[in-house]
Amino acid sequence: MKWERIPLGPLQTNAYILSHDNGTCVIFDPGSEGPKLVDYIEKQGLTPLAILLTHAHFDHIGAVDDVRNKWNVPVYIHENERDWLGNPLLNGSYYFMGEEVRIKEAEHVFTHEQELKIGEFIFQVFETPGHSPGSVSYYYKEMEAVFSGDALFAGSIGRTDLPGGNHTQLLRSIHDKLLQLPEETIVLSGHGPETTIGAEMDTNPFLHGFE
Repeated sequence: MKWERIPLGPLQTNAYILSHDNGTCVIFDPGSEGPKLVDYIEKQGLTPLAILLTHAHFDHIGAVDDVRNKWNVPVYIHENERDWLGNPLLNGSYYFMGEEVRIKEAEHVFTHEQELKIGEFIFQVFETPGHSPGSVSYYYKEMEAVFSGDALFAGSIGRTDLPGGNHTQLLRSIHDKLLQLPEETIVLSGHGPETTIGAEMDTNPFLHGFE
């Protein structure tokens, strides 16, 4: 079992490939450069089972259909952002990109926190809104890792000045959900390097003083 981080696109958004020893994998946030990502997966000899989205900002979804069309795999997203995939105004590409990002509808929509089993992978899905209203984090206990999207970064937190963002809500999500995980949990963020829950509890300036 291993994970690979692949920064993609002008914002260097982290796509993650979590692979099992049997050659299957799941892909988190394929945000851009679809042909590059597809080529990498093929060269690794992996068989994707699903695409898991932490949220639906354009830089996290741009290569979804490239991967989905290649392997005919389902996409998972929270219901609060199901309409963002095909709407450039909502996913932000209308404002930030030279071209509009439109992705086909997701096959699976989360309506609540739950356990999610895909092949040999079992995740706990946490609702962690604040950066965006449908942000979720995927905790993979077997590897003591959480895929946090743009909720929590090494030394920082997600921006909340985009539509649907809420600073207080984001801090509440981090404290009530992510910081409740074991301190050794690896945080795999949407941008930048990995960190741990313990490191962020000790040193992240945005998390101090919030009750």
